[in-house]
Amino acid sequence: MKVLVTGTAGFIGSNVALKLLERGEEVIGFDNLNDYYDVRLKKARLARFIDHPRYTHVHADLADRGAVEKTFASHKPQRVINLAAQAGVRYAAENPHVYASSNVIGFLHILEGCRQHPVEHLVFASTSSVYGANTAMPFSEHQPTEHPLTLYAATKKANEQMAHSYAHLYGIPSTGLRFFTVYGPWGRPDMALFLFTKAILAGEPIKVFNHGKHKRSFTYVDDIVEGVVRTLDKVPGKNANWSGSAPDPASSGVAPYRLYNIGNEKPVELLRYIEVLEHCLGRKAKMEMLPLQAGDVPDTEADVTELIQSVGYAPKISVATGIDNFVSWYRSYYCE
Repeated sequence: MKVLVTGTAGFIGSNVALKLLERGEEVIGFDNLNDYYDVRLKKARLARFIDHPRYTHVHADLADRGAVEKTFASHKPQRVINLAAQAGVRYAAENPHVYASSNVIGFLHILEGCRQHPVEHLVFASTSSVYGANTAMPFSEHQPTEHPLTLYAATKKANEQMAHSYAHLYGIPSTGLRFFTVYGPWGRPDMALFLFTKAILAGEPIKVFNHGKHKRSFTYVDDIVEGVVRTLDKVPGKNANWSGSAPDPASSGVAPYRLYNIGNEKPVELLRYIEVLEHCLGRKAKMEMLPLQAGDVPDTEADVTELIQSVGYAPKISVATGIDNFVSWYRSYYCE
C-alpha cells in the first residue's frame, strides 16, 4: 500500500512513518522542516528512515498548493495520513496567520488532492483541545465541541468540519483522531516533559501552571502510533443506524466519516507526572507555582470506548514506563 504521510519530520509523523515502513508499506513523506523548533531534531528523526528503499521524501509546505497537487499527481497515494500542522496552543497568540496557512489552507489542499486523485481513506489529526469550554468528563466524541478556547483548537475544529463536507460531497472516507497529550522519545521541545527535563537537569526552576492540580490523559507515542495505523486500516462507511434526525457528532448519516478520541483513559495529575520525572532523573525539581494559563483547560480525560470497539485500541504504556523511556532517550540524545 502506498501511503502519503504529512509531517514526517514531526514527533508523531516520524514514528507513524517508521511503523508503516516496518510493516511493508510504501511511504511518501511530506514536510517543510520549518523552524518552529530545532530543525536539527527534525532532521535526526528523518535520518532514521530517509534512506529506506520504500520511503520518498517531499520537502515542501502544505500551504504550497502546487507542491501538494504535484505530490498527489506524481505519487498517487492510496491512503493519506495528515499529521502536518502548526502545533502549539500558545504560539498562536503571536503568530495566528501561520495557523490559518498551515492548518486550514494546507488542509484544504490535502482535501483537494484526495478529491482530484481519489484515495481509499484519509486519516487526519485533530486534538482534544476542540472540547474547549466543555467540562463534562470524560470527553466523548458524542459531545458537542462548539466552544474552542484557542485559535489552534478552532483550526482543528475547522478541519473536522471541512473533512465531513468533502466526505459528503465527494465520498472521501475520512477519519479524524483527537489526540490527547502525546509524550515520549523524540518529542517536541515545546512540550512540558521536554521543558521540565531540560530545566531540572540544568538546576533551573520549572513553571507549574494551575499549581500542578490539573489532570491530563498523557498518552505514550507508541500507543498513539498503534492507534493511528489501526485506524488507517478501518475505512469508514455511512452510519447505517442513522435515523434521519440530527446526526451523531462522532459519525454521520450522510457521509463516510468518523471521529475518534485517541488517548489514555487514565488521567494523571501534573504533580504526579512531575514526581515520576524526578524519580527517573534522580533529581528534585524547583517548582514555580503559577495560575492556570489563558486557553488551558483544567483537566482532560479521554473516553476511547469507540476506538476500542472499532479497532481494538488499548494503550499499554504506563506513565512510569513512558517517562523513563523518554529520559533514557533524552540523555542519549543530548547528554552523550
